Amino acid sequence: MAKVTVSLDAELAVEVMVLAGVNSPQDAVEAVVRDYIARGHRTEAHTGRTDRRLREIAEEPKDDQRG
Repeated sequence: MAKVTVSLDAELAVEVMVLAGVNSPQDAVEAVVRDYIARGHRTEAHTGRTDRRLREIAEEPKDDQRG
Protein backbone atom coordinates (compact mmCIF):
# COMPACT_ATOMS: atom_id res chain seq x y z
CA MET A 1 0.00 0.00 0.00
CA ALA A 2 1.30 3.45 -0.88
CA LYS A 3 1.88 5.88 1.98
CA VAL A 4 1.62 9.66 2.08
CA THR A 5 3.37 11.88 4.60
CA VAL A 6 1.83 15.21 5.57
CA SER A 7 2.76 17.90 8.05
CA LEU A 8 0.13 18.84 10.60
CA ASP A 9 0.06 21.45 13.35
CA ALA A 10 0.86 19.72 16.65
CA GLU A 11 -2.13 21.23 18.46
CA LEU A 12 -4.45 20.00 15.72
CA ALA A 13 -2.93 16.52 15.90
CA VAL A 14 -3.39 16.40 19.70
CA GLU A 15 -7.00 17.58 19.36
CA VAL A 16 -7.71 14.80 16.86
CA MET A 17 -6.02 12.26 19.11
CA VAL A 18 -8.20 13.28 22.06
CA LEU A 19 -11.40 13.24 20.01
CA ALA A 20 -10.55 9.90 18.39
CA GLY A 21 -9.41 8.39 21.69
CA VAL A 22 -6.11 7.10 20.37
CA ASN A 23 -2.49 7.55 21.45
CA SER A 24 -0.92 7.95 18.02
CA PRO A 25 -1.29 10.99 15.76
CA GLN A 26 -1.04 8.68 12.73
CA ASP A 27 -3.87 6.48 13.99
CA ALA A 28 -6.00 9.50 14.91
CA VAL A 29 -5.71 11.16 11.52
CA GLU A 30 -6.29 7.85 9.75
CA ALA A 31 -9.45 7.28 11.81
CA VAL A 32 -10.76 10.74 10.93
CA VAL A 33 -10.07 10.26 7.22
CA ARG A 34 -11.72 6.83 7.20
CA ASP A 35 -14.75 8.25 9.01
CA TYR A 36 -14.98 11.12 6.53
CA ILE A 37 -14.89 8.70 3.59
CA ALA A 38 -17.48 6.38 5.19
CA ARG A 39 -19.75 9.34 5.88
CA GLY A 40 -19.47 10.39 2.23
CA HIS A 41 -20.44 6.90 1.08
CA ARG A 42 -23.42 6.85 3.45
CA THR A 43 -24.55 10.24 2.13
CA GLU A 44 -24.27 9.02 -1.46
CA ALA A 45 -26.28 5.91 -0.62
CA HIS A 46 -28.93 7.97 1.17
CA THR A 47 -29.32 10.63 -1.52
CA GLY A 48 -28.65 8.41 -4.51
CA ARG A 49 -26.19 10.96 -5.85
CA THR A 50 -22.68 9.88 -6.72
CA ASP A 51 -19.59 11.80 -7.65
CA ARG A 52 -19.64 10.10 -11.02
CA ARG A 53 -23.18 11.30 -11.81
CA LEU A 54 -22.36 14.79 -10.56
CA ARG A 55 -19.33 14.90 -12.87
CA GLU A 56 -21.47 13.74 -15.80
CA ILE A 57 -23.96 16.51 -15.09
CA ALA A 58 -21.17 19.09 -14.90
CA GLU A 59 -19.72 17.90 -18.22
CA GLU A 60 -23.02 18.02 -20.13
CA PRO A 61 -23.01 20.85 -22.67
CA LYS A 62 -25.17 23.81 -21.79
CA ASP A 63 -27.95 24.90 -24.17
CA ASP A 64 -25.86 27.82 -25.45
CA GLN A 65 -22.89 25.48 -26.13
CA ARG A 66 -24.82 23.05 -28.35
CA GLY A 67 -24.35 23.35 -32.09
